[in-house]
Amino acid sequence: MLAAVGARSLDALVAETVPESIRLHRALELPPAKSERELLEYARRLGKKNRAMRSLIGAGYSDCVTPPVILRNVLENPGWYTQYTPYQAEIAQGRLEAMLNFQTMVEDLTGFEVANASLLDEGTAAAEAMHLAYEFRGGDAANTFFVSSGCHPQTIDVVRTRAEAVGIRVQVGDAAKASFDGVFGVLLQYPETDGALADPREVIARAHGKNALVTMAADILALAVVVPPGELGADVAVGSTQRFGVPLGYGGPHAAYFATKNEFVRKLPGRIIGVSQDARGKPALRMALQTREQHIRREKATSNICTAQALLAVMASFYACWHGPDGIRRIATRVHALTATLAHGLEKLGCKIEHRGFFDTIRVRAPHDTCDRCVETAASRGINLRRIEGECIGISLDEVSDEAEVETLLAIFGGEKGHGLRAADLAKETSAAIPSALARTSKYLLHPVFNMHHSETEMMRYIRTLQERDLSLVHSMIPLGSCTMKLNAAAEMLPITEPSWNAIHPFAPLDQAEGYADVFRELESMLSEITGFPAISLQPNAGSQGEYAGLLAIKKYLESRGEGKRDVCLIPQSAHGTNPASAVMAGMKVVVVKTDEGGNIDVADLEARAKEHAKDLAALMITYPSTHGVFEEDVKRICEIVHAQGGQVYMDGANMNAQVGLCRPADIGADVCHLNLHKTFCIPHGGGGPGMGPIGVATHLAPFLPGKNGLAVSSAPWGSASILLISWAYIHMMGAAGLTHATKVAILSANYLAKKIEKDFPVVYVGKRGRVAHECIFDVRALKKTAGIEVDDVAKRLMDYGFHAPTMSFPIAGTLMVEPTESEPLEELDRFVTAMHQIREEIRAIEAGKLPKDDNPLKNAPHTQDVVTATEWPHAYTREQAAFPAPWTRARKFWPHVARINNALGDRNLVCSCPPVDSYEPIADSR
Repeated sequence: MLAAVGARSLDALVAETVPESIRLHRALELPPAKSERELLEYARRLGKKNRAMRSLIGAGYSDCVTPPVILRNVLENPGWYTQYTPYQAEIAQGRLEAMLNFQTMVEDLTGFEVANASLLDEGTAAAEAMHLAYEFRGGDAANTFFVSSGCHPQTIDVVRTRAEAVGIRVQVGDAAKASFDGVFGVLLQYPETDGALADPREVIARAHGKNALVTMAADILALAVVVPPGELGADVAVGSTQRFGVPLGYGGPHAAYFATKNEFVRKLPGRIIGVSQDARGKPALRMALQTREQHIRREKATSNICTAQALLAVMASFYACWHGPDGIRRIATRVHALTATLAHGLEKLGCKIEHRGFFDTIRVRAPHDTCDRCVETAASRGINLRRIEGECIGISLDEVSDEAEVETLLAIFGGEKGHGLRAADLAKETSAAIPSALARTSKYLLHPVFNMHHSETEMMRYIRTLQERDLSLVHSMIPLGSCTMKLNAAAEMLPITEPSWNAIHPFAPLDQAEGYADVFRELESMLSEITGFPAISLQPNAGSQGEYAGLLAIKKYLESRGEGKRDVCLIPQSAHGTNPASAVMAGMKVVVVKTDEGGNIDVADLEARAKEHAKDLAALMITYPSTHGVFEEDVKRICEIVHAQGGQVYMDGANMNAQVGLCRPADIGADVCHLNLHKTFCIPHGGGGPGMGPIGVATHLAPFLPGKNGLAVSSAPWGSASILLISWAYIHMMGAAGLTHATKVAILSANYLAKKIEKDFPVVYVGKRGRVAHECIFDVRALKKTAGIEVDDVAKRLMDYGFHAPTMSFPIAGTLMVEPTESEPLEELDRFVTAMHQIREEIRAIEAGKLPKDDNPLKNAPHTQDVVTATEWPHAYTREQAAFPAPWTRARKFWPHVARINNALGDRNLVCSCPPVDSYEPIADSR
């Protein structure tokens, strides 16, 4: 490889790629590298320091049972967790169907017409609902968002953080007594955080009378037995699907849901999976309304969310398929019956149950000394209870609860008297505690997919059927530029399925999570050394949330200095699309900085913009190496220009995998940097999530990190805590030398592909010495004129060769951005080179007139089994050329499940739930 790129050694190549002025020139000071065996033993030792007690805390998190067929075949299966976001829908039909099932499940249970394919957590989903409500009902006369005091405390914190940044006033209080004057939106918890289940219809009607939209944060399991928000008159429903088979994981990752009415779909945050059709009229799934993606809308985006919790949404949807409507209803009914039995028993013991209506949570009033005694006694028996203000205790039962647990609780509260009570006897005397007006009568989960996979044989085969429709890293490299689809080693994944790590409630006492505390300290220390920043926050649970948290830290810092009026954020033309969206959400004004002919930031234009906005300059957002795949030589000068005008430098860490061990953001001059752990540090993409986006900051910004001064950007204190173990394990096993070597090999791999492919597809940008960083951009634009071929055609044709396409048309329309990573062997890189070369030869055949412009392997790609085995073959090339263009495709062929999808048709005829089986007919094109 070095010979191919013309470099004497890896170090010589790095010297020609990374500017000398920013090189670290010393080894990272990290713990010695551990073998896989050593790491797993260390993880087990730390895991024993955790105490996975039985947590009946509730507050939006409940223990549940992950069906083993889902645990083994999805969560522990690289065929599912190494998939990428389904931008290439033809080779993502499996997870798209699973997420369509998720949307259908949410729509059915909430009673709404449309739902998205998941969000990050319940708190951020509620904040997104606030933004949606403001878009439709907000303004100068209506700038208040009313939040019921019955909402989960962490949800209130996240909403307050979001609202303050954009100047929205939050009012927290009793919704039953509120006037809703000047209110554009209302947030209710259903049932409330302390378990209260009251009819919200009157509150909803009053809010609507003041032209406010109503969001209900609803318990997904409760909706199996209570009237859903859509039937109550609400406008939006949000919540978590964690209790549908996803472990607690000390806070995540868990898939939130967001459902609403059709009239609000154009502002619905996140991703929507829609039904369209392929070139042959076959039903096909895709991400609908993609123009809402932040990479396209930039500062006009109404949300900065660019990921979902796809893997967890898939698990929740399979959980619904496994149990079906009867099973879900049976679980919900059982949980409620046990809770009502417990309440009845406690009343017999002289305790007061504060609310007559409840689902799975009760608020128990007792004298102060009794409260303390009960909580302490419960803890001594391995049970966590929730202290609630007003001398009360909260108890939340769940799918794992049984009669024995009820009897244990009665003994805790009643002593000897409680020991004499039997749950079975109490149950005979107990009536349901769901108000009759709120008892659900409507049906749900009627689609066949939720009613035909109830044996393990059926479920296993259904999961495998969908898996085989998706290309993942188990098939081939996924060469997506800026997305870093590297290996997620099995050893890194193993700890997250162990109960010592995944069975802990995020609000359990800290002394029960000492193993996690050690992991957090070690990970923060290692990330601090890698980035150069003295302070790290692990809370942001996505890259977009990291961007947002970093900008908020800058904003809070400026306010602390009396410079709160600084609100201009400079963003280069080449920046990631989430950058301007995040800046707007942080309450900043975006000013675009030009890039020069070499793809670098135009330093003269930057200096002019910085001086022009000197009094108002808050920050510059810069991606380094650049989104164009180049280490810009003037990066230190760029930071100095911004600092000279009183601004801060935010570095987007999307390309941090090209820096690790070679240079550090803090040394370069950045003040804050977020890290996409799902890119650089090996957390799986999972088909579009989960992810984590911790931030590192300079000393002066440390007091303004999430978790301090009431600032919260996710529901759980450490975000999706359980998957931090993956990055922790990765760094421990790689060690300083391994991490640095990986960075060098990633740079070598990118330069190797650039050199091998540039004769067929020119490289758009290179650095000062002719080198690219860890990724490179290939130009396809000229081929439209010479052969009628566009970038989409090349992308779809790559599927026939068994490859996922590189990143299309970002950051430059009509180009392909390729990132090979250090994980791929030379043989795989050469396969990709061969595929690109042969595709170029096919294009040359079109240019030479040997193949028609409208009937060739590229225009008709991808070719499905149905197409190549059809009786008729009307094309100007052979079936063999269509389906088996390279030798390896005969040895191991990945077949796209559908032909090219009609995207425009899917947007014109938006269908985002599972259609009835008899409706799977070709959709009439309305053009």
